[in-house]
Amino acid sequence: MKTYYDIPTDGGSNIVAQVTEQAGRVQARMASVRHVIAVMSGKGGVGKSALTVNLAAALALGEQAVGILDADINGPSIAKMTGVRGHTLHPGATGMQPPVSALGIKVMSIDLFLPQDDTPVQWDAPTQKDAYTWRGMMEMAALREFLGDTEWGTLDVLLIDLPPGTDKLPNLIDLAPQLAGTIIVTIPSGVSQFVVAKSITMAKKILKTPVIGLVENMAAYVCAHCGQEEALFPRGHVEALAEAHDVPFLGRIPFDPRLALASDEGALFVEHYPETPAALAIQHLAEQVRAFLD
Repeated sequence: MKTYYDIPTDGGSNIVAQVTEQAGRVQARMASVRHVIAVMSGKGGVGKSALTVNLAAALALGEQAVGILDADINGPSIAKMTGVRGHTLHPGATGMQPPVSALGIKVMSIDLFLPQDDTPVQWDAPTQKDAYTWRGMMEMAALREFLGDTEWGTLDVLLIDLPPGTDKLPNLIDLAPQLAGTIIVTIPSGVSQFVVAKSITMAKKILKTPVIGLVENMAAYVCAHCGQEEALFPRGHVEALAEAHDVPFLGRIPFDPRLALASDEGALFVEHYPETPAALAIQHLAEQVRAFLD
């Protein structure tokens, strides 16, 4: 069996023409999307996906047409959080019809193609060791297909929920060069900020991508009985991080266990608990995003 070192050409796959044709579909599909925003963090466990879902809900409540692309190929969660997990996908005349969550939010995720909740994403190869060689390229191809083959229709905003880390942002810039900007999510933990600082540098200084701002998630705990707010971590460091990197500080989202419960149940927290401090903070975030885009 030959390895890729032994093949001087594309092996008859016509890969260049395939990628070029697919890139053209992405460009044509994105023509009906006004703004593309990436939501990212340097570290997992900061509530980025739950914030993405509820930011989409807050924008939709403001009468905007919104879609979410789950770009986390190996740990997808958007379909479950939006309540469309298990939805049967239907091919349309020009592409795949995305499932529609509450408030009309269109969703696409690789999770919709997995038969069971515990099914991992695996790429076909003689062995998984061989699959590792091609994994990055295959993940890129999957995102290209999600962008180009999904019938997004006319959208005001398409939010792309990136996996933790900074390595997928350069790929996204190649796929969606019209990216309006990035929202970077962190928590007050010093370790999180240490990692997130690298995301800011990647987006702002290396890739020259507009940073809409930095969001401090799980900033405090609000007592369900008395309404008193208590800090979960030392305060003020996230604002200092934003100031040090000359990016806007978009505010603090307090921790609310009902937000986590809503995500588990596939419900939209800001729709069901609109007057809570966390929902009001997310709605304020949506207002700042709209102001940036306008």
